[in-house]
Amino acid sequence: METLHEEITDEIRAILDKWKPKEGNLIMILHGVQQRYGYVPWNISKFLASELSVPLARIFEVVTFYNFFNLEAPADYKISVCTGTACHLKGAPVLIQGLKKQLKISPKAQYTEDRKFKVEEVRCVGCCGLAPAMVINEEVYGRLKPEDIEPTLETIKIEETS
Repeated sequence: METLHEEITDEIRAILDKWKPKEGNLIMILHGVQQRYGYVPWNISKFLASELSVPLARIFEVVTFYNFFNLEAPADYKISVCTGTACHLKGAPVLIQGLKKQLKISPKAQYTEDRKFKVEEVRCVGCCGLAPAMVINEEVYGRLKPEDIEPTLETIKIEETS
């Protein structure tokens, strides 16, 4: 069984102490965990189930129902490609293929092998006028063509080494 480091236990205990006495506390506790780790780790889910006297299945029911929660650790670079109508019609599928090829991600996967990059399809980023659009860690890139992929990724790699 995985164990929590002492510092993690203290952080989780602080979240529990704040929310445990309140009715409907599970979502708020999970928000605290998500905010701290960027996802809801398995070992913490088991710990919360025990501490809150709720079935582990209930925790996963909540985590998988709400889009905000993640079960996997986040990548350093989250690339969200809009697949809304305007972006789809203007080439989003080709962008996704190009990104995955450039990053060496298999067609069915989302992460690079080192989990540095995640490419995901999202319904809309609210930038229809910039179609096709993608968001990399909250920065919007629009009116993209397949030939823009490599320079955009190179910009990220250059910024990372600066």
